[in-house]
Amino acid sequence: MTEALLQLDRKIFILINSTWHNAVFDLFLPMARNPYTWAPLYLFLLLFMTVNFKWKGVFWVLFFIATFGIADSVTGQLLKGIVERYRPCNDPVFSQYVRSLAPCAGHHSFPSNHAANHFGLGMFMFLSLKKTLGKWMWIAFLWAFLVSFAQIYTGQHYPSDILVGTLAGLIYGTITGTIFNRKFQLTAP
Repeated sequence: MTEALLQLDRKIFILINSTWHNAVFDLFLPMARNPYTWAPLYLFLLLFMTVNFKWKGVFWVLFFIATFGIADSVTGQLLKGIVERYRPCNDPVFSQYVRSLAPCAGHHSFPSNHAANHFGLGMFMFLSLKKTLGKWMWIAFLWAFLVSFAQIYTGQHYPSDILVGTLAGLIYGTITGTIFNRKFQLTAP
């Protein structure tokens, strides 16, 4: 990254992480980034899909899990290992400016796994369920945005980490969603 882009990234990070802080966000956003918070949603989706769509629902669950696996592996194992950018909370030069509201995870942050995973799953759900659930599927992107925004707010990621993770996730979800739709057509239960 050029120095100008790095400075802009840090300025936006400070705006979100420090300037916009408030008691409500301080309470809510650390929970929003925690995967255990969303475990009931995942369980509901798995049960809803298999109960209502039978064998097609089982394949939907497998594609859902595959989307997560692809996003997590490619982003977390491959791309982070290549780039090796410090998290804001681990950066030896920048960490003094970080309000850390969650334990500082791993050393590297670029791109964000949370953004890739959630936008990948969001895109997969949107593409595979939009004919069945209609306009309500936009909520999947709102959910992914909330989780991703929380990563910046809690001091885990720079905005560019989130942006690239989002783009990667949208690509992964588009691929799995398109393949799923070619093989299986879900109709309203």
